[in-house]
Amino acid sequence: MSDINQKSNIFKIIIGILCVVMIIFLVKRGINLLQNISKICVVENGSLKFEERAEGYILRNENVLQGENYKNGMVQIISEGQKVAKNKPVFRYYSNGEEDLLSQIDMLDNEINAEMESSGLTIFSTDITNLETQIEKIADSMYRMNDLEEIQDKISELNSYISKKTKIAGALSPADSYVKTLIEQRNQLESNLTNGSEIIIAPVSGVVSYRIDGLEEILSVTDFGYLSTEFLEKLDTKSGAIIAPNTEKGKVVNNFSCFIACPMNTEKASVANIGDEVILRLPSGDEVNASIEYIVQEKDDKRVLVFKIKDAIEGLIEYRQVPVDIIWWSYNGLKISNSAILEENDMNYVERTKAGYKEKIYIKISRQNDTYSIVKNYTDEELQAVGFDSEYIKNRTELNLYDEILLH
Repeated sequence: MSDINQKSNIFKIIIGILCVVMIIFLVKRGINLLQNISKICVVENGSLKFEERAEGYILRNENVLQGENYKNGMVQIISEGQKVAKNKPVFRYYSNGEEDLLSQIDMLDNEINAEMESSGLTIFSTDITNLETQIEKIADSMYRMNDLEEIQDKISELNSYISKKTKIAGALSPADSYVKTLIEQRNQLESNLTNGSEIIIAPVSGVVSYRIDGLEEILSVTDFGYLSTEFLEKLDTKSGAIIAPNTEKGKVVNNFSCFIACPMNTEKASVANIGDEVILRLPSGDEVNASIEYIVQEKDDKRVLVFKIKDAIEGLIEYRQVPVDIIWWSYNGLKISNSAILEENDMNYVERTKAGYKEKIYIKISRQNDTYSIVKNYTDEELQAVGFDSEYIKNRTELNLYDEILLH
């Protein structure tokens, strides 16, 4: 009986050993399968970029505008971010007693309209008909508005149309009518209002802004020699902070170009030259072309690079300091893993696999980072120049999109 038990135990041990061996075999087989799968990659279209982040200080050609009556408060004629032509009004300061004059004009408008209705005076004019249509549309639209600022804008627009209607009616009224007398009084009040205002004119064309930070005349764009890392970092600015609006001054900003000064201490910045062209990615996400306009060389390989841009300038007007991404280079094309690239006789090649066969394809590396490369095929002339015969060149295979190549 004991012999039978002993043989049974031995049999169980043998079965157990066989199971363990089988499991090990299957695991190794699975690992090899996964490794073989991972040794193939597909050629795809892609891009490579080399970029670095830096703090950018915005330098602009800015004309600050301020009159003598700045304590009175201002009325914007040209709104924030809108363009103005040279010698055109930008804003004006309130005149003394303006509130009282506006009240009198409003009372006269009501009296004029009431007199026209009571006297049955009818004036036919296409201009008046069009203005009345606009007045009705604005009045109807205001019933659906909830935003206070939008309502105030519509009220100003409504008053403007009513004023125009009154002036036209006055010009067409009979000379001896009471309406004519009232309109003449209104015109005199409006003249007093205009004469008492100080209107500020744009000395140059550009974009209007009322965001004044006091650095407009400090950060000159005519000579960048004053710039340094220490100078920029001591400015009272914060990255991404929006400049607060001013109620006493305005400015006209050159919207054709501006400059972004970036203190840097990187390898790429250390070999940059004036005139080099790069791409800047702004906080808005816009990628704009830029060129290096000026370089300040400092100690310890530090430099201040001044970039010039000509696009997306309006989106930067409310900022003085922003983070920017400097894209030193960007290439598009056939993108492959670096581990697929082999070298032979100072030439790079990949191995394409198709139907179980391997084929060597010579390629040129356009750009490369630590993981991927953008590559392209040699031309016939280039292969001939390095010694390949015409038969090989005629029958050679080029690397194409979606080819499967081996990784090593």
